[in-house]
Parts: sequence; structure tokens; C-alpha cells
Amino acid sequence: MTVSLTQGLLIGLFAIIAGIDFWLEGFYIFRPMIVCTVTGLILGDLKLGIVAGGLTELAFAGLTPVGGTQPPNPVMAGIMTVVLAYTTGHTPATAIGLALPFSILMQYIILFYYSFFSILTKKLDEYAEKAETRKFSLLVLAPTVIVAITYGIIAFLSVYGAQEPMRALVNSMPGWLSHGFEIAGGILPAVGFGVLLKSMLKGEFMPYLLLGFTAACFIKFGNLMPVAIIGTALAIIEFYHDKKDADNDKKMKEIAAAAQNNGDGDDEDGI
Repeated sequence: MTVSLTQGLLIGLFAIIAGIDFWLEGFYIFRPMIVCTVTGLILGDLKLGIVAGGLTELAFAGLTPVGGTQPPNPVMAGIMTVVLAYTTGHTPATAIGLALPFSILMQYIILFYYSFFSILTKKLDEYAEKAETRKFSLLVLAPTVIVAITYGIIAFLSVYGAQEPMRALVNSMPGWLSHGFEIAGGILPAVGFGVLLKSMLKGEFMPYLLLGFTAACFIKFGNLMPVAIIGTALAIIEFYHDKKDADNDKKMKEIAAAAQNNGDGDDEDGI
């Protein structure tokens, strides 16, 4: 399968939109689940996009910027996972590992922009001090425009311009290396989910994790709807349990406040 010029341009345009969203963190359409789905839709293989989106989203679930560290770029990871799977015929799990170099390349470009754009702050201070609002607005907007154009160019060149060299490179790989990428791609979602659990999991929620793991491993599901229903049921149970505890705490506070008021009244009567 090949990517046409029109498809390459559309993916580049979507990369601009997703790149701006990632730069500003506005609507979170830059998440791999959405990026992969839209890319698959543009390529005419929505199923591939959804499957790749689920795997890539899990791989990036726990990867968030912390301090000075910057995780691999989720926009390019999502786009290239679908494109590589589409053009080479490999599974999405294998394509995740093959897409990482493009994701890391975009990561370094964004890190360079973070450092480069810091020199603009002095000029912004000057414009703000002189109340030159037009120049201030243009200079604030300039980094976003530069980042957007970069996303579009990199995505288009990677998707359309480099598809033949990529296909030749992937097809020339020996079987053991392709299998290694497949194993690595299959492990990445588990690693991403594990990183997420490391920061979010609490001891009180362990029973739900074990129950969900057991259900997913040992029950033959024809689709994911039963898993979603079980998760929804557990969430509802937890919601009403917390609500009941909150109501009880509220009643106890009201009783304590009423008792205190009665006690204060008795003291005043005694005086």
C-alpha cells in the first residue's frame, strides 16, 4: 500500500492541527488514540487506525513531561505507527517500535524550540513596557506558527516523501529483527500502562485492578463491551460508596455542630 500525494497533504495538515494542540495543550486531540484514528481514516483504513491508536495510547499513557524531561512526541508516534503499518503490511505492534525514531526526532526539534524561543522573552518585556500590543501579539504568535509549519513539513516528508526508502528498509530487515520490533512494540503498551499505575495506583484500588486483569485474561470476550460494562459497574459502586461516606461525614459534622451550639446555649443560660 502506498500513500498518495493527497493523503500525504491531508496528514500533514492534520499534523499541523495536532501539533498546535500539543504545543498549547488545548483540546488534547494530539493523543495517539485520536491521531492514529484520524490518520487511519485519511488512509482509508479506519480499523487499522483504531487498533494502532489503542496500542500507542497505552504506550504513551504514563509518559508525561516532568521537569526538564520530554517524552517522545505522541503526534509523530501516532501518525507514523499507522503509516508504517499501512505501507509495509506489518502489525501495529511492530510499527510502534519502527515509529519511535520519528517520534524522538520530533521530540528533539521541540526541545530545540523550547530553548530557542526563550530568547524572545526579553523582547516581549520591552514591547509590554512600551505598550506595543501589536508587536507583542505577533511575537507571541510567531512560535506557534513556526511549530505548526514544522509539524506539517516533518509529517509530510516522513509520510509521503520517505515512504519508499522506509518500505525498502523495513522489507530488507531479517526475520529475527522484525520479530524483535514486534515483541518490543507489544511490550511498550504494558510499560506505558505500568508507568501510569506507578503514579496513580493506590492500595485501595488494587482489588479492582486484580479483578479487571483476571476478567481480561481468563474470560473469552467476543468484544470489549463486557469489559467496559464491568469497569462502569465498578466505577458506579465506588462513586456511591464515596458519596455515602461523604454524606455520613456531613451528618456527623452537623450533629457535632448542633451539639456544640446546644452546649454553648447551656453555658449562656447558666451565666
